[in-house]
Order: sequence, then C-alpha cells, then structure tokens
Amino acid sequence: MVTSLPELASGVTAVTVAAAPNVAVGNALGACVLNLMMVGMLDLLHRGEPLYRRIAATHLLSAAFGVLLLALVTFGLLLGTGAPMGLPAVPLHVGWYTPLLIALYLFALRAIFLHDRSLQPAPRSANPAAPMLRRAVIRFALAAVVVVAAGIWLPFLAIELAHHLGWSRSFVGTLFVALVTTLPELSVTIAALRIGSIDLAVGNLLGSNLFNTAIIAIDDLFYPGHPLLSDVSPVHALTALSALVMTALATIGLVLRPGSRVLRTTSWVSLGALLAFVLNALVVFLHGD
Repeated sequence: MVTSLPELASGVTAVTVAAAPNVAVGNALGACVLNLMMVGMLDLLHRGEPLYRRIAATHLLSAAFGVLLLALVTFGLLLGTGAPMGLPAVPLHVGWYTPLLIALYLFALRAIFLHDRSLQPAPRSANPAAPMLRRAVIRFALAAVVVVAAGIWLPFLAIELAHHLGWSRSFVGTLFVALVTTLPELSVTIAALRIGSIDLAVGNLLGSNLFNTAIIAIDDLFYPGHPLLSDVSPVHALTALSALVMTALATIGLVLRPGSRVLRTTSWVSLGALLAFVLNALVVFLHGD
C-alpha cells in the first residue's frame, strides 16, 4: 500500500484540482502493467534457475484477486454510466463499480491475510519487541509522507508535458506518470532481490496492483459530478485488458514453473508479459485521448 501511495496522491489531485481524469485512470492502470512487467524483469535479472521456480505458490491468491478487480474495472470502462442488468443504481455521483471495488479489495486483503497466517508456524513468543516495532512504524510513516508529497505534483507536470509534446493525457498518464509513481515499487523490488527475498519482491508488486485498482474507486469518490470511468478515454480498457493478460501469464508461470529460458535470458512467460506491455504502450500512444 505504501509503495502505491504516489498513485493515490496523484490520482486524487488529478481528479480534483488538476481536472485530468485520464491522467488518474491511466496512472492507476499503467502502474498495474508496469508492476507486472517488473515481475518479468525480476526473471531476467535473477541468476540461477528461473524466477518462477523460486516463487511461493501462495502468490496465486493475490494474482487471482487481481484478475477479479481488473475485470471489474474493465467492465466499468466498457459500460460507463450504465449499470449491469439487475444491479441497483448507486446513490451519490459514483459509478456502480466503486462500492464493488472497495468491498472486493477489503475482502481480498482479509482472505490473503487469513490464508497466509494459516500457512505460518506458530509464533515462539506472544510478546513482540515494542520499541523496535514503534521505530519501524515511525520510519514507515515518514517514508510514506515523503512519497505522498512527491505524488501530489505529478498531475500538473503530466498536463504540462502532454501539452508541450502534443501527446494525449491518456498516454502520458499510462506511461510516464505510472513510471514515476512505480519507482517506489522498483526500489523495493530491487532491494528485496539483493537480499534474496524474492517472495517479498513479488508480493509487493502483486499487492500493489490490488491497491491500484482500489485507487480508481477512491478517485471516483473524489471526482465531482458523475462517475469517473464514464468521463475517460475508452483506450484505458485496453490497458486493463493488458494487465489481465499479464496477470494470467504470471499465474501460468506460478503453476507451470517453466525451467527453460528463451535465448538463455528469460522465460517465455516473462517474454510474453514484456510483449503485452509494448503493444499496450503503442496502442495507447496512437489512440489515446
């Protein structure tokens, strides 16, 4: 959640004072695609056996919930203001998908927590080291404040960049803003890989994607007037679908655990994820608003 705070800060700023909904949605979904591409980059950087043979199968649960949340966002983008048949209209100005996204995200957190706890051995002591925990929480909070402060300025810079270069706000949000806001995930991922904690790195990326989809619901709560996804470019649906494809590839890798590398570099699963990322960036650049 903390590594996704830039997406939250920039998204809320984009839908309020910056009046740039395409930047907000492009940032959240573009960050999902970039996070999944980082999983493939981990496979490329990892020495020895392929990465998917080292990752715990418990990440399948995070990936599966990620598919559900991304599918819900995709339906929201395709349907716009129209609610699915039989689903009552949501009061206020938010879309029908917003309460569902929030509820599903909270359910996913609880399900993952309970599943992970059931697999962990019983703690040796019931008394945690309170002073060490307090210091860790304070440092954690300070890092979060710095990350949020940086994220608030990004939408304004994105609008200026799009204006001067003649690019669409959808493309700038999906690629450039998403790239900057995913730098915390990148730094944590590289640090985790260096200390040999591969599951921490992968869990950070997949967990960040869960929170990024929930950010769209939070942005919708702050967006004035009418549902957020009804006021953005339909090209974002392609980014959501690309994230779905890349999540499916990661799931396949977690199940099949491919042992061979293409041209001795990376697995075919990671190569497919990289191809999906490039195609998505190209289409958003050509057809974004």
